[in-house]
Amino acid sequence: MKYSIIASENFQPVRWSGGTTTELFIYPPTADYKERNFQFRLSTATVETEKSDFTRLSGISRKLRVLEGEVTLIHDDHDSRQLNKFDADEFEGDCETSSIGKCIDFNLMTTGETKGEITGIVVENEKHFDCNIKENCDWVFIYIFSGKISIDLKDDIITIVKGDLLILNKPTTGNLEIKGLEDCELVFSEVTL
Repeated sequence: MKYSIIASENFQPVRWSGGTTTELFIYPPTADYKERNFQFRLSTATVETEKSDFTRLSGISRKLRVLEGEVTLIHDDHDSRQLNKFDADEFEGDCETSSIGKCIDFNLMTTGETKGEITGIVVENEKHFDCNIKENCDWVFIYIFSGKISIDLKDDIITIVKGDLLILNKPTTGNLEIKGLEDCELVFSEVTL
């Protein structure tokens, strides 16, 4: 199983109207968020203002999971949803979306036929957790929001820490055994092209 780790110090946050955003991964690697020519993009965002408006992204499906804080998302001025820690919402990018509240969130954006899921997971210190990888999944990502874990990749046992992103391309179907080396919170993402 091919894997790579991007360490937290390699990520560069950039300002947006409501706070900061940090691109974690974009595919294909030659894609540019500003050009909107990606198949998928993973990012985190910090919402620092009490009320903010999301950038409209026509043709892009969005999934968002709150990692810290709480926020109410309002779509097209009528559909609202209160999100607390680890709650999620999904919506089309061409919706007019605004938020009330402050939070840190994790985002998956997809285009075309690309599909993906994001799941929030808590692993306690010295406890084990098995993540099941779906069949025909092209990519698996594990983002460490807090703490430290080890993962058994059959040929290798690796350690990843707060702010790191583990990337598995063409993962083997089955379970990933995760062990908490500290109490930790992570986001498990699967993407199918």
